[in-house]
Amino acid sequence: MKLALKFSLFLFALFVFGDKSFSLSDYQIKKICKKEKKQLTCKKNLQEKRSNLQKGNLIEIPVIPYKNN
Repeated sequence: MKLALKFSLFLFALFVFGDKSFSLSDYQIKKICKKEKKQLTCKKNLQEKRSNLQKGNLIEIPVIPYKNN
């Protein structure tokens, strides 16, 4: 019974939140790229990734490993 409940909640969450993708606003892009050396290139890349995400295309997100001291 618990398995069926968990599975139905999972499917409900998948259908409700599956269509929504949260992309960066222009202000957030400017704020992120303010720290970069090549600001223009950074803005262009992030805006291109945002447009691909909104179109439904897959984007590549780099993962930076955590270094514990």
